[in-house]
Amino acid sequence: MHVLPNNNDTDVIHEFILLGFLCSQEVEILLFVLFSIIYILTLLGNSAIICAVWWNQQLHTPMYTLLSNFSFLEICYINSNVPNMLFNFLSKTKTISYNGCILQFYIFLSLCATELFFLALMAFDRYVAICHPLHYPTIMTRKICRTFVSACWVGGFLWLVTPATLISQVPFCGSNVIDHYLCDLGAMLAISCVPVPKIMLTCSIFSAVITFITLFYILVSYILVLRAVVQVPKGSSRKKAFSTCASHLIVVFLFYGSIMVMYVSPGAANQPGMQKFLTMFYSIATPLLNPLIYSLRNKEMKIALRKVMCKV
Repeated sequence: MHVLPNNNDTDVIHEFILLGFLCSQEVEILLFVLFSIIYILTLLGNSAIICAVWWNQQLHTPMYTLLSNFSFLEICYINSNVPNMLFNFLSKTKTISYNGCILQFYIFLSLCATELFFLALMAFDRYVAICHPLHYPTIMTRKICRTFVSACWVGGFLWLVTPATLISQVPFCGSNVIDHYLCDLGAMLAISCVPVPKIMLTCSIFSAVITFITLFYILVSYILVLRAVVQVPKGSSRKKAFSTCASHLIVVFLFYGSIMVMYVSPGAANQPGMQKFLTMFYSIATPLLNPLIYSLRNKEMKIALRKVMCKV
């Protein structure tokens, strides 16, 4: 799937060079070690949550089922960009094929969209559990939970079909150097042969719609949840509800904050350095922090994780 150049151009782009981080080879080796450690810790942390939920029968509830699926999503998410980045730290060419770049763009942002849907679903789960506890067993059955989880995955990958198709139609016929460590929207559009305002606008609209709709739903859900929690008499149940909601909200604000700057308003992050930092934050830092946030604020998860460590 190669894009034909304009009539005035003679070269067709068959591959891109991911510039990555502009630094010396010694610094790149240090970054390779640093990000390798982060990558391994992220895999271990999220895998531990999956194993804890899988092995502990008491955690076979919708909330923890969603959490384990969310951890699996984080593993997929970090695998969509970090291994290639680590390889490029040690590579002299740092090239990626045209098709490989479009595929990375599609998978990376599809997983990002899936995470937005998952965060909204987890907010819905907490809303039903706290605001309608008597109806919770009939609303969030295992079958319905599996249906919601499947819908998040399918919806996330379907949502990015149009943006990925549009990006594949952008004419690249001059420079093939992408000033980023992955094939991201702003960095790719920056090396287009001609301005593509319609494509940028369309991609921004797609990003804005899914971001603001899911964020609005999450905020409304937690406002209702917090209102219900405040009315509960002081005690362990109230403290537990506050702790669970706080964990979810921390993850929401960390993820949505960087996402909104990057994709809803690409011009606000038009500096390559800022693009790389924001992308690293929501695609590398948050998958590392999420297991810590959820496990440190959840008593049941702490106990389950200790059992996992004992088994290992």
